[in-house]
Amino acid sequence: MTKRMGYRDWRWQALWWHHFFLLWSTIDGQTRYSIPEEMERGSLVGNLAKDLGLGLSDIFDRKLHVASEAGEQYFSVDAGKGELVVNDRIDREALCGQSASCVLPLQVVVENPLQLHRIEVEIRDVNDNAPNFLKSDHVIEIAESTVVGVRFPLEMAEDPDVGNNGLKTYTLSKDECFSLKIKEIENGRKIPELVLNKSLDREKKAIHSLFLTAMDGGSPVKTGTAKITVNVLDINDNVPLFENTLYKIAVQENSSNGSFVIATKATDIDEGPNGEIEYSLGVHTPPSVLALFHIDPVTGDIYLKQQLDHETQTSYRIDISAKDKGFPKMEGHCSVQVDVLDVNDNAPEIVLTSKSTSVPEDSRSGTVVALLSVRDLDSGENGKVTLKLPKGSPFTLKPSFSNNYALVTSSPLDRESFSEYNIEITATDSGSPPLSSKKTIPVRITDVNDNPPMFTQPSYNVYLKENGVPGSILFSVSASDLDFGENAKISYSILDSKVQDVSVSSYVYINSDNGSIYSMHSFDYEKLKVFQIQVQAKDQGSPSLSSNATVHVFILDQNDNAPAVIYPSSAALGSLSHQRMPRSAKAGHLVTKVTAVDADSGHNAWISYKVSEATDASLFTVNLYTGEVRTKRAVSEQDDSSQRLLIEIKDDGEPVQSATVTVSILLEDGLHEPILDLRHKSMVELSKKTGRITLYLILSLASVSVLSLVTFVILAVKCMRSSRSSGSCCMRRSDCDDYKNPNRNLQIQLNTDGPIKYVEVLGGDMLSQSQSFRSCMSPMSEYSDFTLIKPSSTTDFKEVISVLDASLPDSTWTFESQQVSI
Repeated sequence: MTKRMGYRDWRWQALWWHHFFLLWSTIDGQTRYSIPEEMERGSLVGNLAKDLGLGLSDIFDRKLHVASEAGEQYFSVDAGKGELVVNDRIDREALCGQSASCVLPLQVVVENPLQLHRIEVEIRDVNDNAPNFLKSDHVIEIAESTVVGVRFPLEMAEDPDVGNNGLKTYTLSKDECFSLKIKEIENGRKIPELVLNKSLDREKKAIHSLFLTAMDGGSPVKTGTAKITVNVLDINDNVPLFENTLYKIAVQENSSNGSFVIATKATDIDEGPNGEIEYSLGVHTPPSVLALFHIDPVTGDIYLKQQLDHETQTSYRIDISAKDKGFPKMEGHCSVQVDVLDVNDNAPEIVLTSKSTSVPEDSRSGTVVALLSVRDLDSGENGKVTLKLPKGSPFTLKPSFSNNYALVTSSPLDRESFSEYNIEITATDSGSPPLSSKKTIPVRITDVNDNPPMFTQPSYNVYLKENGVPGSILFSVSASDLDFGENAKISYSILDSKVQDVSVSSYVYINSDNGSIYSMHSFDYEKLKVFQIQVQAKDQGSPSLSSNATVHVFILDQNDNAPAVIYPSSAALGSLSHQRMPRSAKAGHLVTKVTAVDADSGHNAWISYKVSEATDASLFTVNLYTGEVRTKRAVSEQDDSSQRLLIEIKDDGEPVQSATVTVSILLEDGLHEPILDLRHKSMVELSKKTGRITLYLILSLASVSVLSLVTFVILAVKCMRSSRSSGSCCMRRSDCDDYKNPNRNLQIQLNTDGPIKYVEVLGGDMLSQSQSFRSCMSPMSEYSDFTLIKPSSTTDFKEVISVLDASLPDSTWTFESQQVSI
């Protein structure tokens, strides 16, 4: 026992010193190391990082790891030194059996970028196994009449070691009747044979005890011993003889149980029981062969007991024994070699070498996504494998070496279309029929900020009532981003612009998270009717992307202004106006005209007049729409000389706003109208000033022409830019329409030439005050405002409106302001 332990210590010391002289080489771009088997765990194989040109930091940063194609992880990488070390006990005999070469292929994977290195570790044999006989005792029966020179095959010893450490020779203990001969067969195997050198004499010695020793070629030499007992039998002097000493047959591995393999035949020239033959498998047949084959003891036919497997063993050598029934029994021997033919019974296997990974959507074509290998246990054409990807896949397989492939991109990726691919790879061999297998590799596409936020619409219209509460929400815009994560997070902001020369941020602000727009203060329609807000939506990607939308805010008018009286002027006399009229006035006589304006617009600015209180309600009336105060009947002598009217002026808004004006009328006798004298004097003065007026008209015409041209250019540019077409921008009336009322001597002139459109109403009533109205309309007015500027003659205002309505078809006139002067 002590000797055995000392031997083991010596052996491990030799192995430990040996690993310092490890060899590594690079063959065809591959790194190769050579180590002995049975090295202790943690023993150095080689400096892997140095040999692959990697720094120590790359071991962590690039996640260097080793994968074994053999399945068992015999090696690992020391992360601190970058050395390849032994991870588990390596038994060369268990890995490679009797193969002359034992190489373990390893795959070294590094990431960022993804690379695959192939290395090989050669496992060298050490003499750690002694030759061993299947049975330690072997009995041979030999008839005493056996002639000298007959050979008896003995059991072969088995040594798992190879090369010089394998089985080398046999020795036999000394005996004068026997010697040992060694017979070499295929594959260099050696069979010991016991040779009869001298005739046996049972009467002298019935039993011979011999010792057969098997020796290997290791240093030191290891041996195994078996005891050979020879029983000398009496008389049966002919042994059965086979027709062939070696039978050969090829059998397909998928042959069913009980299939016939081959027939062996032996003959014995003896008669009677000495010539009857019984067949059996050799006594030294391994249990693995006994489990597969069966021989008919009478016919010598061999059958299968179990199905064969080419991948487990490609050939079997079976020893057959034929014994007669004589006494002593004589025995003949032969061998049967059964070659197992491969059939395509193994599907290819796809092995993923690298871990599943993610790929940015802007990756270039040829970017490595994963590493994989394929193997097929079959041989020949049955083991040739082709890989195939689904049609339309943006990936392709790029072969590297030894059935290793790289899965790479072949076309642009778009995460918004496909955020993840489950790539199904099909491996098909070349057998008949072909076998295939599939493996799915998930590949996740990571997002890149390549999509700007998009609003639901490019522009929005918001209608807002004036006098709103400051801080109230005006509108909410919304944008979406097809990207993911931070690239899809949107913040909203208002781009700086001017509204009436003031920054738009002074009017509104926006919630950057949800796009809600709030007012900074209340709006006044009379000061601001419409303005624009440029809203920007920006994502949080790098670099960030953005898009803009326009919000048009229209202020809606509210009835927040009461009518204001323009005439009669009440600046000096408060709300009281004094008027005179002759007692000779007839019914319908125009006493005065009350004129009021409302700062509001639309219905809120529609003004109506009515007499609220009067000294004599039967004497005067006021036109509901024009405000003209006229007599309802002729003035009589009984009417008071002082009349007082309280006129109420209302708008059409909700709620109604109103104002009042008091008109005091003095009835006088002998009051005449000065209209004729006034006209005569005016004509004289007009003739005196005709020369100067002509010059002024020429200068004015030139100025107006230049101004009209500039205004027309500006109007054309704005019309082209505007998203809405307004009829007020395209009025084409260029002629002058005249209307005359023969009853009241009215004359209406409409002029739409140039940028300023105006209507002049001229007329006279000898018994009334002389008044005229000139109306101008700007083409830029958003609501087609109609403005009365200059009074010059007297007319029925209601009739003027009807005349204007007939003179201006397809137009809607809103009276926003009226100015009357006497």
